[in-house]
Amino acid sequence: MPRVSNTNYQVPPFLKNPHLNTLYAAIFRKVTDLHYQRQRVETPDGDFLDLDWSSIGADRLILVLHGLEGSANRPYVRGMIKYFNQHGWDGVGMNFRGCSGVLNRKIPTYHMGSTGDLAFVVEQIQALDRYREVVIAGFSLGGNVVLRYLGEQGQHLPKIVGKGVAFSVPCDIKSSNEEINKWYNALYLDRFLKSMNKKMEAKAASFPAFNASPFGRRARSFNEFDEWFTAPMNGFKNAVDYWTKAASLPVLSQINVPTLLINAKDDTFLAENCYPYELAAENRHLYFECPPHGGHVGFVEFKTKGAYYTDRRALEFISRS
Repeated sequence: MPRVSNTNYQVPPFLKNPHLNTLYAAIFRKVTDLHYQRQRVETPDGDFLDLDWSSIGADRLILVLHGLEGSANRPYVRGMIKYFNQHGWDGVGMNFRGCSGVLNRKIPTYHMGSTGDLAFVVEQIQALDRYREVVIAGFSLGGNVVLRYLGEQGQHLPKIVGKGVAFSVPCDIKSSNEEINKWYNALYLDRFLKSMNKKMEAKAASFPAFNASPFGRRARSFNEFDEWFTAPMNGFKNAVDYWTKAASLPVLSQINVPTLLINAKDDTFLAENCYPYELAAENRHLYFECPPHGGHVGFVEFKTKGAYYTDRRALEFISRS
């Protein structure tokens, strides 16, 4: 099946500016009446992952991955899980290492290609023998992890995983890092780096032998952060090696289950390489949708009783594909 060429996302008139759409969703969206139960699972390398469950006793599950410096408590994760609960699905939010409010035990961190932890969580869910189908959804960084995982697994994907959905995904990491450095993204970059640098300082305090940076300074860009921290802490040669091996773009052609990717055309975080029209046209399993508006993890709607376009479009795709 070729790419999805049409979209039914109707942007509210006052949110046509992508920054307003992005910020409104991040600041003003509140998701109430959703209560998590936390499960801590021990990873094979002696670390841990925290999973936040919202179960209604269903036999289908949506597993949702958050974005950079987010958590399962972010409104876009909570909103999707609540919406799926309302339509007969269990939901679980996966917190990446160090994102559940507790510093992880080991030096390795989460990153754009953290597919090993996702694969481990899928195995844990499958071992429960409770679900006939699992759908994996991800936002931004989490979306890249989902796409990367589905592509890496290809025909060897566990049969329990039926479909994938991803929103606002920087499929090509290098070019997206260049986009985030532009002046109109300064607010977002500053917020991300404050949180990320703070975690690295805490990591250095926990592991005195770990050299926090070659110059004893805070990273001022994603390029510096990836070169100083992400790459050496996670076994990559350097930032370029990390970007190459973690990007989802090179493995989209290998995805073997129905998968929806939605990137808004006005997303200020994304470079042109993050709009894979040709790959979607060539892979019958990959559906690509590019609404004119939506910002980055925005897609605000007001006519759906608290749900956003991301929630209802994900369920619609999963139900029909």
